[in-house]
Amino acid sequence: MSAQPTLVIGNKNYSSWSLRPWLVLRQFGVAFDEVKLPLDTPEFYARIGDYSPAGRVPVLIDGDVHVWDSLAICEYANDYFLDGRGWPAARAARGSARAISAEMHSGFVALRTNMPMNTRRQGPAPAIAADTAKDIARICKLWSEAREKHAAHGPFLFGAFSIADAMYAPVALRFLSYSVDVGAVERAYIDTLFALPALREWLAEAATEEIAVEHEKTTP
Repeated sequence: MSAQPTLVIGNKNYSSWSLRPWLVLRQFGVAFDEVKLPLDTPEFYARIGDYSPAGRVPVLIDGDVHVWDSLAICEYANDYFLDGRGWPAARAARGSARAISAEMHSGFVALRTNMPMNTRRQGPAPAIAADTAKDIARICKLWSEAREKHAAHGPFLFGAFSIADAMYAPVALRFLSYSVDVGAVERAYIDTLFALPALREWLAEAATEEIAVEHEKTTP
């Protein structure tokens, strides 16, 4: 049995759900082993059953505990590795951080469908549909309101880096990849995320990946 947890993830170029708990663990300095299963490949389908009953990544394995689902992994890490530091300390901020993280987890389907994460992609989206534009506007509103309330405590959504920032990091990647026009507050927040050593590490490793999934082969 490994003395440290193992995080099973997909391609770093594409797997937005894998990025979220990976970023939390790495940014907070939690030591873990990493297993990467390339998405939509025979290897993935042959091996994923060994790790996840849901058949999806990410999965955290900690001894005999298997936790699948990004937000569940982040919560588990907060409880057992971070001593509660994954969420803001103040009651109101913690509640808001959890709420906007849950909103990301369960919502913004149009954005996630029409702008899949692809860290190699650069350039405007061919067109932004009304439902996607609505998602973008909502996310910008969440970011700007959080920054307005917590700017005095640090540069992240709730001042210090938290799980909420990890939940929205893949959105920041999408906004850059698809040249989404955002306001000055949102742009500054994106720049803050991109300055994180952990996110820069993820992107550097994503750049070395050679496998392309189907949507990259067919989408400009």
